[in-house]
Amino acid sequence: MIHKRKGNTSDTKSEPANTAEPTKPSPKSSQQSVISSLFAAVFWAIVLFFGASYLITESWTWGYRGKWTNIHTYWPREQLVFTEQELRKYDGSNPNLPIYLAIDGDVYDVTEGRGWYSHGASYGHFAGRDAARAYVTGCFKDHLTHDLRGLSEAQIKGVEHWKKFYANHHTYYKVGRVLHDPIDPNTPIPPPCKKSVPQKPSSGQ
Repeated sequence: MIHKRKGNTSDTKSEPANTAEPTKPSPKSSQQSVISSLFAAVFWAIVLFFGASYLITESWTWGYRGKWTNIHTYWPREQLVFTEQELRKYDGSNPNLPIYLAIDGDVYDVTEGRGWYSHGASYGHFAGRDAARAYVTGCFKDHLTHDLRGLSEAQIKGVEHWKKFYANHHTYYKVGRVLHDPIDPNTPIPPPCKKSVPQKPSSGQ
């Protein structure tokens, strides 16, 4: 009887399947993803805000024009101090100099309104001086002074109104203060003018 020799068989085991779990994202990458999503959301919210503003009001700021749309509000500058004589140089007669006016001591740059405040223009008499009294009396000839003595309470509030007008303007901005000589209490109060003109308009300037 012939016995067949069995071939040399070795026990071979198959390689185990790769059962490793997927790599989990690190906390840092998850945080970056959240931040990116937030930035994208903020960006599109801003785009929609200004886009809707322009479509509805034809302006980028929902029709608002004031202090917060004035670039000088965000541009800190050293405040200047003027004497009355120094302030006179900025009355709009020199096209190479800015135009300044003062109201109750505060000095503002109104160069952007050169059409209103340049020498010989409608309100050129306000440039280069502090004519606070004339703003509320309408006496543009005799009351071009900072002397507020004798004004009524309503007129004093009117001066405050004009100060806010310049302080919150969308192009004009404060540049400093003017130093006035003390008013001699014995000097006469400016008399009422015989012919006043309507108060200076608060728009279109």
